[in-house]
Parts: sequence; structure tokens; C-alpha cells
Amino acid sequence: MRAIVIALLLLFLGDFLSTFIYHVPQHVFGRLHLTTHHAGHQGFSHYAVLRVNSAVLLDGCLGALPYLLLGLILATVSPWGAWIGLMIGQLHVWWRHTTALGWQTPPSLQWLCDRLGIVTPERHWQHHRKATIGYGDIFIFFDQPGQQWLRWLRWLRRAHRGLL
Repeated sequence: MRAIVIALLLLFLGDFLSTFIYHVPQHVFGRLHLTTHHAGHQGFSHYAVLRVNSAVLLDGCLGALPYLLLGLILATVSPWGAWIGLMIGQLHVWWRHTTALGWQTPPSLQWLCDRLGIVTPERHWQHHRKATIGYGDIFIFFDQPGQQWLRWLRWLRRAHRGLL
């Protein structure tokens, strides 16, 4: 039971931290994520999965850093839970990028993911095509707060243009 709780905690907190500390701020202040995930010229071979691309690998590592740090901390409570959470997170990364290969989520799995608030490949692909929607790498419910965070960070950047 402890391993399951730790795995879920790692996925939830990792997604929260990755979304609000790395992903959304990259959309406002950075270029790495925008050029690797949202450039119009990319195909699936653009990703690090099929072709080694150092920028994509760096972006992926920076996005995964909160999960990895939490994994180290939570491993003190349950090493199995931390390992399971990290493996589920990695499997989800691979799965959510399968739309470019023609994958379509079966209706029953889509229904289950919708009920559990889990991002499907189709929903993630919407974020690739329109960078201002679809925040949360694993959980859908981080989208609306992510969009609010995006608006606030953009306001902050404009308000303090000379300083940031």
C-alpha cells in the first residue's frame, strides 16, 4: 500500500512541479521548450525517442528533474514506490507522444483516462499544436491553473520588461 501511495504522490507532485516551475515558465521566459516541442517543422523523428537530438534530450531532462528529485526524496519512504512512479511517468511520456505515429486511444481507455483526469496522446497533441492549452504532462486538472499561471507570468514579464 505504501508503494502505491508513494508512486501516486510522485506522479502528482512531479507533474505539479514540472508544470509550474519548468513547463509554463518556459513558455514565457525560455526558448528551449518552445523550439523542441512547438516548432511547426517537427515530426516524430524530431523527438529524442527516434533520433538523438541534444536540445530535445535537455528539455526532457529539465522537465523530468522534479520527478527525479522527488523520486530520491520519496525513495527514503518507499524505494519501490518511487521506482514504480518514475517508471509509470516514463511510460506515460512515451505513450503521450504516440499520436505522431498514428496511435489512437481506444474509446474505453479514453473514457477511463477522462474519468481519472489523465492526459491522453490526443490531448497532449493539442498542446503541441496550440501551446497555450493542455498544461499538465500527466494530469488534465493542471491545465486551467497552468493557463492562469501562464497569463500571470506574461503580465509579470510585460510589467517588468527591463528587469526580466
